[in-house]
Amino acid sequence: MKKYRIGYTAGVYDMFHVGHLNVLMNAKALCEHLIVAVSTDEVVEANKHKTPVIRYEDRKRIVEAIRYVDEVVPQTDYQDKLSAAKRYGIDVMFVGDDWKGTEKWNRIEEQLREIGVDVVYLPYTHSISSSMLREILAKQEKRS
Repeated sequence: MKKYRIGYTAGVYDMFHVGHLNVLMNAKALCEHLIVAVSTDEVVEANKHKTPVIRYEDRKRIVEAIRYVDEVVPQTDYQDKLSAAKRYGIDVMFVGDDWKGTEKWNRIEEQLREIGVDVVYLPYTHSISSSMLREILAKQEKRS
């Protein structure tokens, strides 16, 4: 039996890459049911100040097709992890270890701990990110 019953992680999943896959695979290895929240286009634009390359409905379909994912939900609030934890009845929230020790996630950990939800930091894949892909594409576009 896996350590956790219901796990949750959230992301934009724009320009899906192996770093995204690693998080989902590692999260699923630790829980029986993995819920993945995909940020809506509006949430991305409001919080990251950029327009996703791939629109929400398509990003959602991509994530739904991954065998490690049991359920996909929209992430409509980028900041409020506590409400998501309560809404979905999770017992663990997964996040990349690049967030470990940050003021934001220290606060979230404390809030979740109060309702019995663990935070597990998964290894961040340093060799790739959506931001890196955007930079590569921008450089290639300048050369053309």
